[in-house]
Parts: sequence; structure tokens; C-alpha cells
Amino acid sequence: MGRNVSDSDSVRRQNRGLVLGALRVQGALSRTALATDTGLSHASITAITHDLIEQQIIVDLDPAEKSDSRGRGRPATLVGFNRHIGAAALFEIDVNRSRLSLVDYGGVLVDRIETPVTPTTFADTPPAVFLAQRLRQLQARNPAETSVLRRVAISVQGILDRDGRSLKWSPIAHLANRPFVQELADAFSLTVTLHKRGRLLAEGSRWLDPTLRDASVATVFVGSTVAMGMTFRGQILGRGEEGSTEFGHMNHMPNGALCRCGMRGCIEAYAADYGVLRTAYSVPETATPAPAVPPQEYEGLIARAEAGDRAAGHAFNIAGRAIGFGLGRMLAVFDPSHILVIGPGARALDLMLAEVRSALTGTLVCRINGLPQIIAHRDEKEPIFKGLMMKTLNAIDQDEFAGAPLRQSSS
Repeated sequence: MGRNVSDSDSVRRQNRGLVLGALRVQGALSRTALATDTGLSHASITAITHDLIEQQIIVDLDPAEKSDSRGRGRPATLVGFNRHIGAAALFEIDVNRSRLSLVDYGGVLVDRIETPVTPTTFADTPPAVFLAQRLRQLQARNPAETSVLRRVAISVQGILDRDGRSLKWSPIAHLANRPFVQELADAFSLTVTLHKRGRLLAEGSRWLDPTLRDASVATVFVGSTVAMGMTFRGQILGRGEEGSTEFGHMNHMPNGALCRCGMRGCIEAYAADYGVLRTAYSVPETATPAPAVPPQEYEGLIARAEAGDRAAGHAFNIAGRAIGFGLGRMLAVFDPSHILVIGPGARALDLMLAEVRSALTGTLVCRINGLPQIIAHRDEKEPIFKGLMMKTLNAIDQDEFAGAPLRQSSS
């Protein structure tokens, strides 16, 4: 008997998860469309949506307008998420800034707080204190929405430990090896999750561009660091559930330029903003990398290279060569159809592209299959935010609402 109950609960949770997952991917749907998308019977969809509406997890929406005015019959009633039943707080932290966003359960942005980050920010203020201050500010500004806050998710640059609960290394000064995830969870009695930016880049790119939803894509961030996330026919690849590749710290030149990570010869040491800056000004490769490069200085280097400055142009050629050879090595084990370059470096893609293509042309895979399509996407914030939001809301769907117990009848 116990096993039968357990099996029944498992099937119920799975089927509810399918419905919530379809709504998360497709948006509001009719019950007929839900049956088609999930493969469940119309009777099952009717029962599941009834229960989810009773629990106020989803709601009936206004009837959809018919696209064909000649159509007969009543327009279908759509079901969608109840925006007011939950919310999530999303931190995005990088070398230059912290951004905290509040989104409701329907994925609508409610409020946002952005704060500059400097090399001394987390030395002056412990990370958990910094994050808690901004989260309390968000609560004070949005009491109704944060009263149903269900999760806090944090995106960071760096290397996570194997269970994804702590940051072992980061280019963000004084952030790694600090128990800020657990301290924040204890302070607010909430689930707090930590996510690597490279993975979110890949996941967010798929959400933003439906044509890439089922493609094999390498998403490369070029800016203050160099990072990569990968999808293989829509599936996220990486080191563990919360990991992604360490593309930027792949060795490009043995005993080469000093990287922020402390190693020498990493791709990042040549292709990140500080690497380009160092090459353009002929600074010795053994010099300590700049802790941060102002965006306007990097933009100035791009403008100089576009205007024909030989030193700046050479620096971007070197950066493109490092990225190209790294991608060539990656292609030996993973063959994407698209390479999506995002971040500030996407604005310099034309300056690097000849060297990237030259390096890729020298690989066996590209000689046989041709070069993957290389695309520039200039706003790195949206893929990271979209990936973090969808991952967090999906976790609420599956972990909290798919298995939510039914209300007991009063009869």
C-alpha cells in the first residue's frame, strides 16, 4: 500500500511538473495546447489544471483572441501563472557591478537595484552583509511582493565547489572562500542558490533566441573575463549541475602572460579587457593584471583600433588569436553549429574575427564541416539575467509547486 501511494505521488508530481514546465517555456496556453505539448490526456490536463487553480498556482486568463476573425465558436480560455503567489530575488555580481532584480512568479520584473563594485567593495563590506543590505532595501521598497519571496539566486564569476554551494575562486576581489550563501540563507530563512555565469550565458541565450532553443551553441563572454557556456541540442553542458567550462583559463601559451587567476598563458590573459590593454600599451606580460578596466577605456581601445591605430589593432588581433585557438581545441570534443560572442568584447568582434576564423580554419573539424556561425550579441546582462530568472523560477515550479499537497476537502 505504501509503495502504491508513493508511486501515485511520484506520477502526480511528474505530471504537474510537465504542465508547469510547458507553461514556463511556452507562456500561457489553452488546455488543449497543454495536452498536445505534454502528451497527457485531456482528462489528466483538466484534473491537473483544476488542482493548480484551486491552489492558486495558476489562473484562468481572459479568452484568447482568435487570429482568424472568420473562426467560429468561443475563443479558448488560457491558463497561466498566478504572478502574486511567489517571487524571486536575483543577484548578478561581476567585477564591475552588482545588480539585484525582483521578479514575480510570472517572470515580470518588479524592481531593480544596481550598485558599482570595486576591488575593495568586499574587503570593506563582507559579502553577506553587502547582499543582505540590498535585499532589505528591496523588501522595504516592495513589501507586498517580497512577502511571498521564495528564493534568492546569485550569479557569480569564478569556480564553484563541486556541490555548487560556495565560490572557490573568483576574479571579483575578496568574494571567494566566504560563506555568504549560507549566511544569507540563515539571515532570511530562504533557499539561496549560487550559479556560475558561464552556464547562465548559455541557458539565457537559448531563452532569448528561440531559433537557438534546440541548437548546439557555444556562448563566449569576452570582457572583464573570458568565459563559456555550452548547450548540446538544447541541453546544458558543464562541470556538474552548477558548473560550466573554464574556457578562459585554458592554456593558450605555456609560461605566457600572467592571468588574474595567478596562472600564466591563459586565454583570458590575452583576450580579456586587461589583456588587450596590456598588449596595446606594451606592458610586460609578467606585470600584475589591472584589477578592473573602466568600460570607457576598453571602448576607447576599440575606437582606436577601428580608426587604424596599429598598437590597438595588434592587441585585438592577439585576443582573436587566443580565442580562435581555444575554440579550435574545444571543437575537437564539441562541435557547435553556432558560436555566440557576448559582452563588451562583442563590440570588438570585427577586429578579432579574422584571427578567430584563421585559427578555426586550421582545425580538422572545420575543414570537414565548415566554420560554425559566429554571432555577436552586445548585451551580456540580458542572457545572464534571463538564464538566472528562468532557472530559478523553474526550480520553484518543480521543487515547491509540482509536489504541493492538495487541499483537504471540508466535507
